[in-house]
Amino acid sequence: MAISIAAETPLQDDVRGLVARLNDHLLPLSPLEFQFKMTVEQMADSDTTLFVARDDTGKAVGMGALKAHGPELGEVKRMFTVPEVRGQRVGKQLLERIVALARERGMGSVMLETGTGDGMAEAHRLYTRYGFAPRGPFLDYPDSEWSAFFELKLPQEQVA
Repeated sequence: MAISIAAETPLQDDVRGLVARLNDHLLPLSPLEFQFKMTVEQMADSDTTLFVARDDTGKAVGMGALKAHGPELGEVKRMFTVPEVRGQRVGKQLLERIVALARERGMGSVMLETGTGDGMAEAHRLYTRYGFAPRGPFLDYPDSEWSAFFELKLPQEQVA
């Protein structure tokens, strides 16, 4: 299946549908106070770039966002692929676009918070295979058994 990925506005019905599916997936995995969800309206802010993966019919099958926290730190937010495309490297392709944008912007690292437990094993595998390393909490995330934190350092190329 051919997948195309582009930066798009989150204020679209099919993206709202992906967000709803992601929220439904996350709901039983941890208490609500430990679910740090961005709404589509929050994702539409100028500090966030949303990438949407679409199949060859144009159907939205995945998403992932880069939220900038100043010039040095990017955060991966709202990573999700529909179950029908899991195992087809759509998540990896989304992550590649997010990290490429962070590099392009000169960010020193990309971090993320995700859930723990069986429902998050695939996500953890994706991040660690890509090179993200476990770390402690960052920004204002609380340290809890419900969250796992990862970081990918982005060394900047030296200009001679």
